[in-house]
Amino acid sequence: MLVALSVAAAEAANSVWNGAPYPSADPDAVAQRLKDQSDGVYDGFALPAKYSADSGRVDTGACYYRGLRGIAHIDEARSDVRSFGLDWSVPDIPEATARDAQRRVRQRLVKQGWKLTFEGDRVGETFRKLGFRFENPEGGDQVDVQWNDSTTTLFISVYAPCVQLPDGFEEYGWSEADWHPKEQASGL
Repeated sequence: MLVALSVAAAEAANSVWNGAPYPSADPDAVAQRLKDQSDGVYDGFALPAKYSADSGRVDTGACYYRGLRGIAHIDEARSDVRSFGLDWSVPDIPEATARDAQRRVRQRLVKQGWKLTFEGDRVGETFRKLGFRFENPEGGDQVDVQWNDSTTTLFISVYAPCVQLPDGFEEYGWSEADWHPKEQASGL
C-alpha cells in the first residue's frame, strides 16, 4: 500500500512539473496532412483558371515546456517538440473574387466540422481587410485565410499544433516539406 501511494505521489509530482505530454507524430504525416488541407482550400476557392497559387513550404515552429518546468525554462524552446505551418498565397485577386472564394471555403470547412475561431473582416478609411480562421476540433489544426486591398493577395496559412518529434528528425533538406498547388478540378 505504501509503495502504491509513493508511486502515485511521484507520478502526480511529475505531471505537475512537466505538464501534459505532447502527442507524438510523424513529421512526414503532419506535412502531408497540411498539404492535403492546402489542396482542399485551393480547390474550395474554385478560382477562375487565370488565378494560380504560389508554392509553399512546411516549416516548423517553436514549442515550449509545459507545467511548472516552463517557469524554469521561460522562453526556451524545446528541440524535440515542434509545431508545423504551411504558408502560401494567390496574388492579384479582386475583392469580389476574394469574397466569393472565401465564402466557398468557409462553407466547405463548416461542412467538414471545422469551427470558426476568428473573424477578421475590417474596414478603415484607407484599407479593407477580409479574413477568418477555422480550427478542426479533432486535433487542433487551423486554416487562416486573409486578403487585403493593398496587396490584392489571398494569404493562406495552414497550421498543426505542437507534437513530439521522433529522434533524428532533421527539417533542413526535408523532402516532404514542399507544396505545389495541384490543378483545380473543373466545374468547382
